[in-house]
Amino acid sequence: MNSTPLGLGRNDLLGTLHLVATPIGNLEDVSLRALRVLGEADLVLAEDTRRTRILLDSHHVSARPLSLHAHNEAQRINRAMRVLDAGGSVALVSDAGTPLISDPGGRLTSAVSEAGHTVTVVPGPSAVLAALIVSGLSATPFFFQGFLPRKVGDCNARLRELADRQETLVVFESPRRVVGTLKRMLDTWGNRRACLVREVTKLHEEVFRAPLSELVEHCARGLRGEVTLVVEGSSAGSEPMSWEAVEEEIRVALDRDDLPPGELSARLARLSGLPRREIYARIVELRKISNGRPVSS
Repeated sequence: MNSTPLGLGRNDLLGTLHLVATPIGNLEDVSLRALRVLGEADLVLAEDTRRTRILLDSHHVSARPLSLHAHNEAQRINRAMRVLDAGGSVALVSDAGTPLISDPGGRLTSAVSEAGHTVTVVPGPSAVLAALIVSGLSATPFFFQGFLPRKVGDCNARLRELADRQETLVVFESPRRVVGTLKRMLDTWGNRRACLVREVTKLHEEVFRAPLSELVEHCARGLRGEVTLVVEGSSAGSEPMSWEAVEEEIRVALDRDDLPPGELSARLARLSGLPRREIYARIVELRKISNGRPVSS
């Protein structure tokens, strides 16, 4: 039996899911449309309800959000579908910034679109784009990695996969892991230009532009807050590294003393096109000099 009311077509019962971007720090960075949609929605789903309530209360929006995170997304899909099937509206916001960018909500969005409901976006703040455009590096093209794998072996493997990409690379990282990640980037990618963007749009915003080796030293002092790393892409296809640049890379690596000569020579040979054997010999020679030992002729 058809349960659709007489004279009411299926399209009249379709609801709308709004993907709403919210501030990544400064509460003034919210659009008028976002506030209207959040105030009118029948259901507001938020990754962090406490943070979303602060935003809503500061702009006198009476909506009370319901949590949606990685552990309850399947359950919340059913709740959202009931609202949408009745022709209502649902608004989804992430912890901060634009939803679905390294945040939950993807399963909900897919389920809603597959059910035939409308999915629309209310664009706004994005930590990815904010860091990219303030970095001083090329903004187009760029590749967004999100968070790297936590396990060291998996992280190293992913960095090797990204090594030859020529786009500017954007990476999210925890302040607790950023030093280790920067060291692995330096070992795998070489001493590329980079930018650390921390607490963007907040009171203690920091933008630090420097080669990766300097970022390692800077971050070793300890960091707090949300971190986005922007790193220039590979120079593959352009002029290869000169011997002078190779030697500078060797000196930087020897100062850190955390990369075996075999791995270092292999990476520099790939970046420069110079013979690996000659690079390895130069590493050994410079290491003896740095250790204060005479080099045999």
